[in-house]
Amino acid sequence: MGLIAKETGSGSSIEPIPEGTYEAVCYAVIDLGTHYSETFKKEAHKVLIQWEIPECRITVERDGKDVDLPRVISRRYTMSLHKKAALRHDLEAWRGKAFTEDELAGFDVSTIVGHGCLLGIVHEEGKEGKVYAGISSILALPRVKGRKPAAPENEPLVFSIPEDAGPRFAVPETLPDWIVQTIKESREWTGKGQRPAIQPPTVVDEKDVEISGNDEEMPF
Repeated sequence: MGLIAKETGSGSSIEPIPEGTYEAVCYAVIDLGTHYSETFKKEAHKVLIQWEIPECRITVERDGKDVDLPRVISRRYTMSLHKKAALRHDLEAWRGKAFTEDELAGFDVSTIVGHGCLLGIVHEEGKEGKVYAGISSILALPRVKGRKPAAPENEPLVFSIPEDAGPRFAVPETLPDWIVQTIKESREWTGKGQRPAIQPPTVVDEKDVEISGNDEEMPF
């Protein structure tokens, strides 16, 4: 069942999240399937990561009742840990440590759900001059002894398309329409081809990477 954001007045629209740096918590990792990029002329496996920002609130309608919830923001990634991949860059910045060779061979992205971080939010101009909020940076939370990040207020969600899924597979009913539509445009949903094999990432020599902290201090 989707969430319906209420307008503040007739003809008005929801303002983007104000610019700044916020404490956030990841509550969803969603497999979007394989999509073709006109820009890069190739197919790639995509994943959507969503965060809540407890400081910024919005009233939504759920089961006929008004509910106060944190604003949310998303970023779409190519499912790759190649040394130039945005996903790898952001996850390493978030955890404050480079991935090990073993982790690069296969890291479970779903493990980030429920963990907190700092998000840098900036405003960007889209089509027809519309301003929207985008993520400029993702960093680890400051290390404060005894401090615990906020728990997700939305129901945590991890959705992965099964490797053997046939066309028109089931998707969670709670997903917003725009995410469902994106999934329905994937190769997996339409049945027009198979997900491309994920190439092994290029491993950076550990001596070329400055590693700080320890495993207990990392969020994941």
